[in-house]
Amino acid sequence: MWFKNFTVDELNNRPKNHLGALLDIRFTEIGEDFIIGTMPVDERTHQPAGILHGGASVVLAETLGSIASYMCIDPEKYVAVGLEVNANHLRPVKSGLVKGICKPLHVGAKTQVWEIKIYDERGKMNCISRLTVAIINKPL
Repeated sequence: MWFKNFTVDELNNRPKNHLGALLDIRFTEIGEDFIIGTMPVDERTHQPAGILHGGASVVLAETLGSIASYMCIDPEKYVAVGLEVNANHLRPVKSGLVKGICKPLHVGAKTQVWEIKIYDERGKMNCISRLTVAIINKPL
């Protein structure tokens, strides 16, 4: 399903001047139809109450879905841009790593829809998100 064979190292060695890098989002696995990444739960990702900020979960979800979209297109011809993201926050997380698993719901020529489930270190789902992406011609 991927446009070419990507490696975890390639994904982790992207330029560092973006929000995902600031939050230390790391890709850990690429499967035939999924990608997995992690994000630390610490002072960077906490809300004032000392638990994972919902916005940080959305950043993880959108990062995973956006990269998955990129992996499905010819980057010489197209770009993937977010249209809509939503998230349901199911339980708090105080510390450790959260792991997001991103799988396609729809991969079309003009739109893609990705489901991202985020789990704490105990394997409990703390967030489920859906990202819709538009595939547009690369600007000249």
